[in-house]
Amino acid sequence: MQRVCFLLKVRAGRTEEYRARHVEVWQEMRDALTAAGWRNYSLFLREDGLLVGYLETEDFERAKAAMEATEVNARWQAGMGGFFEELDGRRPDEAMRPLAEVFHLA
Repeated sequence: MQRVCFLLKVRAGRTEEYRARHVEVWQEMRDALTAAGWRNYSLFLREDGLLVGYLETEDFERAKAAMEATEVNARWQAGMGGFFEELDGRRPDEAMRPLAEVFHLA
């Protein structure tokens, strides 16, 4: 099982709306994430907009590819792109770059 952590930056002034969008994530999006192999997925948002994502999966590249193949992910990413800094034309899910794990206490 891979543990994956990534960072993104929510634009200033958009953090409350970002939080509100995640109060009720579409059930079809939740179902797609589960079917694609995303487990124990959490998002943490600091007041300054730093977003930390964490998930567990058997194969992160395969899990991302499975989500990219869904229509619901295309709709979700299109709606979320405006929230983030420094995407450089990429979708938010394309901008996720896993951090290197340097310690884990099991």
